[in-house]
Amino acid sequence: MILWAALLMSHCCLGLNGAAAENSGLERIEKCGTRCSQVLHHCVNAVCKLTSYKGLHCKTKPDNWFPLPCRDPAEGLNPSSVFHNINLSTVMSCEGRQKCSLHLRIKTTLQLTESIHGVSICTATAGMMANCQMFTFKKALRERMSGMQVEVENDCTNVSPSQHVQVTVKTVPSYCGVTWKGTYDAPECINEDLRSHVPECITGRLSYDVNPERKELSVSVSNMLEDHDYLLRLCHKDFICVGTGAITLIKKGEPVKRATLPYSRPLPCLCIEGWSTMMDAPRVQVCPFKDRLEDLWSSINFDPLEETLSWEPACPVTAVVVLCQKREDGVCVDLPHASQNVSREKISFSKVDPHPQLCVKFTAGSQSWTRCPFANARFQVVQQFPVWEMIVTRQQGREDIKMLSQVTATFSVGLCAKSKGSTVCDTHTMHVTKHKAVGLNLAGELCNSCLQVKRLDVKFSATVIYCLEQSNQSSLSRTVISSRASWDLPWVVVPAGVCLSLIIINTLVLYILLTVCQRRKQKRNGGCISEKQTDPDCVVPVLQTQPVLHGGVLIPDSPQCGNNEKANLISD
Repeated sequence: MILWAALLMSHCCLGLNGAAAENSGLERIEKCGTRCSQVLHHCVNAVCKLTSYKGLHCKTKPDNWFPLPCRDPAEGLNPSSVFHNINLSTVMSCEGRQKCSLHLRIKTTLQLTESIHGVSICTATAGMMANCQMFTFKKALRERMSGMQVEVENDCTNVSPSQHVQVTVKTVPSYCGVTWKGTYDAPECINEDLRSHVPECITGRLSYDVNPERKELSVSVSNMLEDHDYLLRLCHKDFICVGTGAITLIKKGEPVKRATLPYSRPLPCLCIEGWSTMMDAPRVQVCPFKDRLEDLWSSINFDPLEETLSWEPACPVTAVVVLCQKREDGVCVDLPHASQNVSREKISFSKVDPHPQLCVKFTAGSQSWTRCPFANARFQVVQQFPVWEMIVTRQQGREDIKMLSQVTATFSVGLCAKSKGSTVCDTHTMHVTKHKAVGLNLAGELCNSCLQVKRLDVKFSATVIYCLEQSNQSSLSRTVISSRASWDLPWVVVPAGVCLSLIIINTLVLYILLTVCQRRKQKRNGGCISEKQTDPDCVVPVLQTQPVLHGGVLIPDSPQCGNNEKANLISD
């Protein structure tokens, strides 16, 4: 009775220790091996439990690579009657804090009979040959325990993290159809216990600080693999993480494991990647800007020759891109048939009218961002936007409206006025040749009216509303009613430059002629001459008797060369 109680307490203690080990991580073993035990039914108050008692001797040897043909089973012999409670689990064997390995523990309960000598267990993994072991009992033990259950446990099969294992359990000798098959997946490296103790899973831990002004990431490394250096780099994460710069080495002997990595753009796929200097070392990635999707929408390009708007994502992103027209209240209304789905590939919209009100809307998940590239100064450095405009001149109460375009295009132009609470538009189509202004010749009263203009020779364009000013203005005015006057500046600068160049050239010619004339007179008359003397050879042919207005610049009368006082003043 005392022996029975001692055995029961020993079993309970072992069970508690196993549970505690499971809660803190994988169960640890000092050495792998095979254990066989007898299973007894222990019943108390009609409640029965299975209890195994260790110490039962069994023999272990490798199974044949080429197994013998199976035998026909006796009547009533089947897997459910022979195998009970087959269990697969992972245990860990450690030689140091970071030198642990994983083992597959296989446990099965076997019903011994005179015809069943033991059990065969085979494990197989992808690309590897099957590993089979036989666990048998001596004949005398089989005869004594015939009809009783024994438990066989083995934990000497090495496995790797995340490895897929196929397990086959058969009787010895092998009976046809009396076989159990199952699969098991070893724990992955996301398991905290593996990340701290199994070399194949130790990646180190990365922490970082962002300096947005200097565009730098200060990275600290902890829990790295002992006795190994560590490598850091920045990369763009996709199917793989593609490096964007040099690799930084952190020596294992450095007391402070820290490095500074510069970056150019805070993209959501920009990650910090770290790994130990060992073959096939696992890598850890941390992405500081993973929520900064707004930085993806800046790479919009436009080809003015092809009139193609394009955008290519710098990072993989699932989004919907649509062209829209921005209203005065800030709402961007989608254009019809102007939507595309994007993930990684470049998208483009052909035949686009580059107007400042035409924008691009990006939608990812429940968030949307709008970008208006043609209202951006970066685009306007390359080409003036918009490429067309409308100009109204008003003189003595009469309006004259013209359309001017940098490209040859076709437009729909409507004169709209409010009538009884609704807007009525008189619309017609007009063709405008490149760099040639075309009058609209609109009939009716233009004051307090609006023009509705849309370009027709493209696929995507904004419908722009221009409202004319009141009629009670000055007698002469010139108003550009487009959102940006892209033609006024050249019309003013070019003529002014030409006039200024002519003035400078005329002044230089006058100066040279007067100087030559004055020197001739000095040689002929010995210096001074009378004010009344004139030299017909010395008259400057371009002189005028009245002031001349050149482009708004007043030029006074040029002096006669016979005036000694003025000539000497110029020559000095």
